[in-house]
Amino acid sequence: MSIKSLLRSSKEQCLAAQIDGVDAELILAHVLGVGRMDLHARDFSLSPEQEELFHELIAARIDGTPTQYLTGEAPFRYLTFSVGPGVLIPRPETELLVDAALVEIERIQSAPGATTTPAVSVVDLGAGSGAIAISIAHEARQRKMPVHVVAVEKSEAAQEWLAKNISRHDVDVRVIKSDVAQALEGVKCDVVVANPPYVPNNVVLPDLVSKNEPREALYGGANDGLDLPTLFIAAATRLLKPGGFLILEHFENQSALLERELSPHYSDISHYTDLNQRPRWMTARRKGE
Repeated sequence: MSIKSLLRSSKEQCLAAQIDGVDAELILAHVLGVGRMDLHARDFSLSPEQEELFHELIAARIDGTPTQYLTGEAPFRYLTFSVGPGVLIPRPETELLVDAALVEIERIQSAPGATTTPAVSVVDLGAGSGAIAISIAHEARQRKMPVHVVAVEKSEAAQEWLAKNISRHDVDVRVIKSDVAQALEGVKCDVVVANPPYVPNNVVLPDLVSKNEPREALYGGANDGLDLPTLFIAAATRLLKPGGFLILEHFENQSALLERELSPHYSDISHYTDLNQRPRWMTARRKGE
């Protein structure tokens, strides 16, 4: 069977299972060891072993395994991250948090009267695969903006993926293996960025998510989902210098409740939407005390 026929047939299988046909392209590109767009620009042939593997992976995808776990990779901003069972798959909406961090880093380093460029300290709470922390370190390096990036993660499974990705992208990110509530006692930083577990416990997620990705990285506790986001805010409040900047992702109905939680210790609270125009993240500046 030709590549085109194989791809057409697998896309039809995916669409019949209500799966985007792009998944078939991603899986085929993975089996061939090429980029997805290369499938449309060049001719390829599959060995019998590759064709067998491709059919096995398509069957696994239709059976409910995320494509990212099958290929072992997930794109995020300008990098590709290693992922698999035990770690949350990075989402496109989270990419916006990196933009906010880079803007704040640039603001600090371009402050009037500075005779040197200060290294900005950034802490990523609940780092998971490291997509946020590593992207910040990578892009800041490209822009020649000195940073000290720390990734805090308590899950041993996620720590393995975090270490793989730091090595894969050769970035200077320090890992703290700890619960956020105890992490970095006595340390102060300029920026805290966090994508905590925030899904309310009474929300039913799609099987693709709930049956594969770690529950502890998804659900925030209680029916409002705010137990863990509140814990992350307390950690950020402890870590941030006066004037320090918090960037926080959240569930779409939590904005007002989180603003109320932030108000005693933060000013300049701003709300932002995700790529689908749903309330998704916020920023706030630590008050001086």
